[in-house]
Amino acid sequence: TVMRSLHLPKNNSLYVLTPDIAPTASTSKNSALEDSLNQNFLLVISHSEAQRDYSLNFPGSRTIQEVKRNISDLTNIPVRHQQWEGWPASATDDSMTLAVSGISYPCHHLSVCRRSSTANTQEPTEECADVHMISDSEGDDFEDASEFGVDDSEMFGMGSSTCRKTPMMPENSENEADALLHFTAEFSSRYGETHPMFFIGSLEAASQEAFYGKARDRKLLAIYLHNDDSVLSNVFCSQMMCADSIVSYLSQNFITWAWDVTKEANKARLLTMCTRHFGSVVTQTIRTYKTDQFPLLLVVMGKRTSNEVLNVIQGNTTVDELMMRLMGAMEIFTAQQQEDIKDEDEREAREMVKREQDEAYQLSLEADRKKREAQEREEAEQVRLEQMRKEEEDEKEAIRLSLEKTLPPEPVDESGEQISKLRIRTPSGEFLERRFLGSCRLQVLFDFVASKGFPFDEFKLLTTFPRRNITQLEPGSTLLEAKLFPQETLFLEAKE
Repeated sequence: TVMRSLHLPKNNSLYVLTPDIAPTASTSKNSALEDSLNQNFLLVISHSEAQRDYSLNFPGSRTIQEVKRNISDLTNIPVRHQQWEGWPASATDDSMTLAVSGISYPCHHLSVCRRSSTANTQEPTEECADVHMISDSEGDDFEDASEFGVDDSEMFGMGSSTCRKTPMMPENSENEADALLHFTAEFSSRYGETHPMFFIGSLEAASQEAFYGKARDRKLLAIYLHNDDSVLSNVFCSQMMCADSIVSYLSQNFITWAWDVTKEANKARLLTMCTRHFGSVVTQTIRTYKTDQFPLLLVVMGKRTSNEVLNVIQGNTTVDELMMRLMGAMEIFTAQQQEDIKDEDEREAREMVKREQDEAYQLSLEADRKKREAQEREEAEQVRLEQMRKEEEDEKEAIRLSLEKTLPPEPVDESGEQISKLRIRTPSGEFLERRFLGSCRLQVLFDFVASKGFPFDEFKLLTTFPRRNITQLEPGSTLLEAKLFPQETLFLEAKE
């Protein structure tokens, strides 16, 4: 056996088991026979007339007669008219099992053809890939149809059937979607338009569609594995997969994905995909099935941790049994789905509460942010106003000092000039007193009052009696002209 054909993982552990006690000769012989009965023998049978080879797996317990009956189903050559080459000399009786017949293990090559007959026979010109299988018990009960002038293909319900050479799926297709489109078209061509709607896309995409939506929308995944080399494929497809009840049930409850494992390259590709998506257990399960056990229908259910294969349905079944097994898988899935829906609803309710809490928290944060920004703006405004006020005060102080420096010196009484003594009451009740020359202009008086912090544009200077507003007089007038001589009491009043 070529290691590559085993599809083992890159890293593998092998175990060699050795018995502690050597068995006796008789025990060893019986044990070896029992092992041979449990072994699978690969028979490569060449049909010389059709120029076709059949690779068939048989358990060691199968008899030579049963093998010949199966070949009769494939070649339409009745057992009594089969001529064989390659059986060992020890295979003298057709009732012998393969285990004791002496054939080579694990692979043995044989050839078969139709025995020459003087009767009027009509040989089929070419073999058809899709044949209807009959039960083993019927294989030897038919008389040679050629003896009655009847074509063998008509006797097996193939008189009007067209031999199909187009494979269900091209080998080494780069795009899985294109391979599935070809599979669907060929399936429809062979078995009619009434068939399950196969998912067009990769196995990963089909799994996503089936398992990873809302819990209420999830479905089971049905993986149909076709093999043209199996005698069961034609019957399973035409009678099971195309039955109206099966088609309707699969369409309503399943995502159906298909693959053709007739070619070794396509089978290896399928095993790689299954290992990646479902694990090595599923891959090993598929690998254990022999060609004559195909086609297979795998029912897969998506679970939280890993996907689970609920059922593997082989080709030798009936419509009723197929429907019952699909319904059984659906019951398991429905129970799991109800739990998932409940968990999802509870999770969504928790998330809704959390979202509402988060929204309320965000609104609170936003309100706090706006309040903080308003406070910061208010503080900034206060700082700005304070700065402006300080600048104004600094400006006023500078003006006051400047005015104070420009004032003429206060005259003394002994100067001999006309001097006016003015007494000015401030709004706070304090008095400002100063002597001015009578010839001084009113502007000097205004500058003096401003130098004490009472600017001309904010305060007015009034006489007591009669009440006069001195600030309305011409600043160039002298104190004498304003009748503020020799002395006068004035008071300051803020302008409105």
